[in-house]
Amino acid sequence: MKLFLVYSILVLTVLQGSTQTKREIFFADVTIFAEGGKYYLTGSKGGSGGPEGFAVLESKDLKTWAVPARSKDSLGMILTKGDHTFGTRGFWAPQIVRENGTYYITYTADEQTVLAESESLLGPYRQKEVGPIDGSEKNIDSFIFKDTDGKTYLYCVRFNKGNYLYVAEFDLKTGRINPRTLKRCFDQTEAWEATPNYKSVPIMEGPTVIKLKNKYYLFYSANHFQNIDYAIGYAVADSPYGPWQKYKNNPIIHRSIVGENGSGHGDLFEGPGNQLYYVYHIHNSSDNVSPRRTRIVPVIKQWDQKAGVYTFSVNGKGVIVPVMAEK
Repeated sequence: MKLFLVYSILVLTVLQGSTQTKREIFFADVTIFAEGGKYYLTGSKGGSGGPEGFAVLESKDLKTWAVPARSKDSLGMILTKGDHTFGTRGFWAPQIVRENGTYYITYTADEQTVLAESESLLGPYRQKEVGPIDGSEKNIDSFIFKDTDGKTYLYCVRFNKGNYLYVAEFDLKTGRINPRTLKRCFDQTEAWEATPNYKSVPIMEGPTVIKLKNKYYLFYSANHFQNIDYAIGYAVADSPYGPWQKYKNNPIIHRSIVGENGSGHGDLFEGPGNQLYYVYHIHNSSDNVSPRRTRIVPVIKQWDQKAGVYTFSVNGKGVIVPVMAEK
């Protein structure tokens, strides 16, 4: 009888785990936009089917998510391939920003960075003139940063025997960079950025930039995304262009901290109570990379009086596994 009870409990546990897994969210290269007390999650789609492009989910607590009730699309699509948008494949790494009442989305498609806009947060996001931001060469993983002086910058990844982060001044109205200001941020210099678990060319990608007390903080992912050591660190500078000084205790998000492989490529945002969070993706399992799963982790921000900078770490025990709401 005891053996039967133990077996029954194990079966129930497995079934519950299977149900939970099916309810997880499979967005990679993720971002969260906060507005009106709600949070809007989007990213590279994985394992969800539907048309190519980007869908959005809504939440009040970061834990339970659903297609927004006011969405005009049953899948929550906010940008769709072929609907006045550039790109035929590889729709990756979106970011949503709002400026003067207009919503913008920057993303990657056909290994080009793209800008589209909408009057509504929930889209549809479209282009007046279909095309990439800078078609002169391949560039991916775009991030728009507006400085306190009103200037706007585009951070992205360009290829040169590897993936390297670049920055350039950006005109949000025209959707164009100033090529004369284009500058590489930094090289691969740290051991954690190139672990031997998956050999590749140098890869640094997935930028997010914030400004605090006149210092610029550039968060980025390093290693190939298929590497179990795909991880996140940051660097600090006095200018949007650098020079950048990498944090001595990088990485701040890594499998040794959050307990899951391939933890990287996300975005910072403020959650309930002005708590800072980082949303990111992980590998599907120890055996498979895709479809990647979405995670959210609380960020610990501390002021280093001696150095005159903030330091960042995460609460690895507080990782949130976002799930879809029960229908």
